[in-house]
Amino acid sequence: MISAASGTTRTTVMLDCGFGIRETERRLARLGMGPADVTGIVVTHEHQDHVGGVFKFARRHSIPVWLSFGTYQAVRDDCNGVSVHFCRDGDQLAIGGLAFSPYTVPHDAREPLQYVATDGQAKLGVLTDAGQSTPHLVQALSGCNALMLECNHDRQMLADSAYPPSLKRRIGGAYGHLSNQTAAEILAALDQSRLQKIIGAHLSSQNNTAELAHAALCNATGANQAEVIIACQQEGFDWIEIAA
Repeated sequence: MISAASGTTRTTVMLDCGFGIRETERRLARLGMGPADVTGIVVTHEHQDHVGGVFKFARRHSIPVWLSFGTYQAVRDDCNGVSVHFCRDGDQLAIGGLAFSPYTVPHDAREPLQYVATDGQAKLGVLTDAGQSTPHLVQALSGCNALMLECNHDRQMLADSAYPPSLKRRIGGAYGHLSNQTAAEILAALDQSRLQKIIGAHLSSQNNTAELAHAALCNATGANQAEVIIACQQEGFDWIEIAA
């Protein structure tokens, strides 16, 4: 959830939704919100842990959805009755008091996007599913006040896991998911001059630990030593405020 206030008006945008309607409503309530408070939903890609609950929730509560045309092609049968808007790399989306800049990433999906959001003062960068670093994503994420950065797996834990070789290759491949080590390399390559908060996210429950992800990100922070927080799969995290 990304939220910003301007005067008496608040904009809250949901990024992906892999949960059912009841669980989504429960998690909103934990944050002191309800479905009517959600202005829109932006989608990164069509994998079920990201999009599985989007269209049922959007349809139930009349919430507009933004996604790439490639993602739409993969989920179009689920979009009936939903107000769908297309976006692509380089676009600028205005959703209430927030602006979103989509950017492409290497991941095994039709047309995956990640997003940078701003209220005109502070900037949040999100990178949840990518297999490797690219100059394009480093440029997109540089200069943010806060980052949510995928730390999916520890390379050694993945190598030693009981996963079949094909799944290990997919996860650790160029179009899979970011290891702690690659996430740290991306972080180290960014302009961190404004960076205050880093949220490590999308951790594998079998191939990573919060301690390993935290250590990797802390080692890659610049001289300003931004605060590192690790998101819990079960409960996520509470509201995190960032200053301009």
